[in-house]
Amino acid sequence: MTERRKICVVLVDRANYGRLKPVMQAIAARPELELQTVAAGTMMLERFDQPVRIVRKDGFNVDGEIYLELEGSTPATMAKSVGFGVVEFASEFQRLKPHMVLLIGDRYEALSAAIAAAYMNICIAHIQGGEVSGSIDESARHAISKFAHFHFPSTRRSADYLIRMGERPETILAIGCPSSDIARKLDRALAPEIVNTTGAGAEIDVTKPFLLVLFHPTTTEYGGERAQMESLLEALDRLATQTILLWPNIDAGADHISKAIRVFRVKKQPDWLRTLTNLTPEDYLKVLANAACAIGNSSSFVRDAGYFGTPITLVGARQEGRETDLHVRRVEPLADQIHEATIAQLNHGRYAPSSLYGDGFVSERIAQALGEIEPYVQKRLSYTREEEERTRNTRK
Repeated sequence: MTERRKICVVLVDRANYGRLKPVMQAIAARPELELQTVAAGTMMLERFDQPVRIVRKDGFNVDGEIYLELEGSTPATMAKSVGFGVVEFASEFQRLKPHMVLLIGDRYEALSAAIAAAYMNICIAHIQGGEVSGSIDESARHAISKFAHFHFPSTRRSADYLIRMGERPETILAIGCPSSDIARKLDRALAPEIVNTTGAGAEIDVTKPFLLVLFHPTTTEYGGERAQMESLLEALDRLATQTILLWPNIDAGADHISKAIRVFRVKKQPDWLRTLTNLTPEDYLKVLANAACAIGNSSSFVRDAGYFGTPITLVGARQEGRETDLHVRRVEPLADQIHEATIAQLNHGRYAPSSLYGDGFVSERIAQALGEIEPYVQKRLSYTREEEERTRNTRK
């Protein structure tokens, strides 16, 4: 009997799992593939409501658990966490012996998994490579792409960028973001208990317009994130519209953002604000789909919100350069700009659905490709003939 190909999926945060869940389901459904799951990063942390519990509740086995986050949310703790991650992922990969490791996105935890797998001669497949964005995330994403042997970019432009980075065209196997698969199948009805039986603050009437807010640190602007969050909160205070706010991720500066939120709640005691720690992938998308407008800098506001046509006020530089559709208005992290753009978005209302980041049928294409490709280890830089000729002429 032919050995099933073991695909080790690495989960490092709540958004990570939200996009990989349909891919994991597609892998598990294919008899020639064996799904392995390793949960790491904030998936394991109680302060993020331990999203790994949702993975198990969804019916997946968790084959490995890794604690790698060093407390502090500073640039130094992020860098040190990468080192811890390399050590721990190497141990788990040695124990699980996967044929391939599947990574997504640009998290530093995923970068540590890529380094470990590459040095252990394990073939790597990468989802969402080739994208442009702000912060250190872009560097991490491109680094993972250079370690990866196969690619599943989300857009045509991203695929083109990967080729321009020297990745061979035949290693680009499918295009589209798998989160669109969940969005396509989603029952968008939002029950009030989804947002009102967890978290703290005002009760949200989901039958009336509400805002969704999610603001992460931009690590290359470390030190300025508290002032940026205070500007966003000032704009929200002017709007005084019922608002669901999710706490930020663990990146450098997250504690400063969280402190700004806590101080605002104490001083202003807003009767329109509810804060949440975590939602399941489906519940988060339901909230995003039903929001009158979403404000902040989450990548989900660029890719997932477009599928629903949800208006977005995109704040700051974290997603700078990323492809957007008409539903996005970019602003600086200044209260006046955030307020004015959000008023304009609320007046505009919903946009036509966008398929820029996927058609809703991506995961099966990824799983099929993972079963058909021939894993390899040694990468080679790809040059076109024109580029080779240009290089030779430069040397003369």
